[in-house]
Amino acid sequence: MKERKTIDYVTKHPLPWRGLGRLVFCRGFIALSLLLASCARMGNPDGGWFDDTPPYVVSASPADKGVKVKNRKISINFCEYIKIEDAQSKVIVSPPQIEQADIRAAGKRILIELKDSLKENTTYTIDFSDAISDNNENNPMGNYTYSFSTGDRIDTLEVSGYCLNAENLEPIKGILVGLYEVPTSVQDSTAHSLSGAVGGASDSLFHKQPFLRVSRTNGSGQFTIKGVAPGKYNVYALQDADGDFLFNQKSEVVGFSHEVVEPTWKPDTRQDTIWTDSLHIADILRVPYTHFLPDDVTLLCFQEPQTDRFLLKAERKDPEKITLYFTYGSDSLPRIRGLNFSADSAFVLEASEHRDTLDYWLRDTLLINQDSLEMELTYLMTDTTGLLVEKTDTMLMIPKVGYEKRKKQENKEMEKWLKEQEKKKKRGEPYDSVRALPPLTPRLSATGQIDPLQIIHIEMPAPLARCDTAAIHLYSKIDSLWYNAPFVFRQTGTRHYELQGEWREGVEYSLEVDSAAFESIYGLVSNSIKQGLKVKTTDDYSMLSVSISGIADSVDVIMELLDQSDKVVRREKVGDNRQADFFYLKPGTYYIRAFEDWNRNGRWDTGCYDDDLQAEPVYYHHEEIECKQKWDVSRSWNVAAMPRYKQKPGKITKQKPDKAKQLKNRNLERAKEKGIQYLKDQGVRL
Repeated sequence: MKERKTIDYVTKHPLPWRGLGRLVFCRGFIALSLLLASCARMGNPDGGWFDDTPPYVVSASPADKGVKVKNRKISINFCEYIKIEDAQSKVIVSPPQIEQADIRAAGKRILIELKDSLKENTTYTIDFSDAISDNNENNPMGNYTYSFSTGDRIDTLEVSGYCLNAENLEPIKGILVGLYEVPTSVQDSTAHSLSGAVGGASDSLFHKQPFLRVSRTNGSGQFTIKGVAPGKYNVYALQDADGDFLFNQKSEVVGFSHEVVEPTWKPDTRQDTIWTDSLHIADILRVPYTHFLPDDVTLLCFQEPQTDRFLLKAERKDPEKITLYFTYGSDSLPRIRGLNFSADSAFVLEASEHRDTLDYWLRDTLLINQDSLEMELTYLMTDTTGLLVEKTDTMLMIPKVGYEKRKKQENKEMEKWLKEQEKKKKRGEPYDSVRALPPLTPRLSATGQIDPLQIIHIEMPAPLARCDTAAIHLYSKIDSLWYNAPFVFRQTGTRHYELQGEWREGVEYSLEVDSAAFESIYGLVSNSIKQGLKVKTTDDYSMLSVSISGIADSVDVIMELLDQSDKVVRREKVGDNRQADFFYLKPGTYYIRAFEDWNRNGRWDTGCYDDDLQAEPVYYHHEEIECKQKWDVSRSWNVAAMPRYKQKPGKITKQKPDKAKQLKNRNLERAKEKGIQYLKDQGVRL
């Protein structure tokens, strides 16, 4: 058996030697295969031949592709000792098994026991993917699928495609993809819109019944559902959190499409490249194969808005602030009742954009110095029926660093300051008799050179009790003289402000803030601030214009410029002329993404399965764009010209394809090393 295996493999997968004629190569490799067949010589210390041939199946019980099977125990026998890599995630049994099948390697066999009862007139497939290899040399078998039928025929059709993250078109690895049969009553419908007219019956099954057939995506987000019977189907994807093959948790990632697929096949050919080595091609063969369709079903998967509201945690990391973290925001703010302190006017609230994180800044230093603050918190949470109800918790808020420890540190710093003043006094230098409070130090987002469109953001270390806008000045330098320059200063958050000026290219500016312009709720005041700014000129930048097509003119489109880590650098709304312009771009390499803004809120929104709402469509321009100084770059982009699964450039795709397992082909190198004379000495006729 070993000899037949070796000859078959080598003749089916020729690997030509460099420097030998075609006749010598063919005869030499057949002779070489006979040498490989000698198990006694494999792996010898004298530099003999390696076992580079993969394992193969010699028999199975029940037989592969057998019909009328009733046995749930399966044995697959191989030519040599084998092992299975990561059977739990790589091996897929279809139809899906509610009770997980027992799959294990035992010597030269794989033993499988299906725990679920077998369904009548059903094709079962056990897809091992690339999980099987030999036990000694780790030679991969390649993709292998075992199948049988409980009826009198085997279903062999396949449905293939891709699962992508709807927000960024990243391939999703390891997500389940399954089929539901479209009921006969709706098979003749032709409506393929988001209205749900097609696939409506399947939609209800997604909550109630497991998939009819199932597969799992690989590192490229690609899936192949095998053993499919003729018919019409809807395709769904599910990141199954609880292993029941049902969509019953909002945290589960889902993908769905109302497009009805009808599997079919056709004879086809593909190219098979034979390599002399890693750089040289020996031959390109055209190999016939069965092409199953459809092979490009694309599911854009998303996680629904997490509207279930719970309190994740409450903490007092810093003594002056209590923070509440919720799973979801609410317009109704929590109520706080102090149990060992008065909560009336005790806090300044700072809320995040979605109000799911709430910072309560303590106003009173006496409360800050109180290590234990006991309070009663009443807030809205989601109950078991999905409704928001009030819940009250009693909490004890203790800072990470207690008052005594903080006081010791302050005393230590005070002693150090007193020693410094005493030294100055002895040297006759000016010294202070009273230690001043530390200043309030705002943080500016811009220093030195700025862009013509730049907004200067100012962040305060604590909420302000007073902000004197009259103490803020902006001057521009014209012909060596300084003049008042117009600007707008506004508050954008509890501790955040922004300053926007009418910046002119090449002009120098001076941002000056008088001392004590800002005062925090703890009585700390700011020192004077003087920051020089110079606006860059057009010559320092590039400009990019992108004309977009493939989307209806009535749909609002937001276009985003991305850096090489797929992060948004700039965002612009596409104008009525279906063009977006990015002015004053810093030189560099960029990528483009766009999304349809269905609800016109200026941001991407996810979908909701029960509302029959897909996530807002996202598109990527498939090429990088190089922008250089003084360059005006333009692009025309038809978002529908390329399938979605091919759009995202590989350089910014974080989910990389699985590394293909390949035979080592070490005997080719050994043959090169030993040369022709060695083969003749071994009795090989050339």
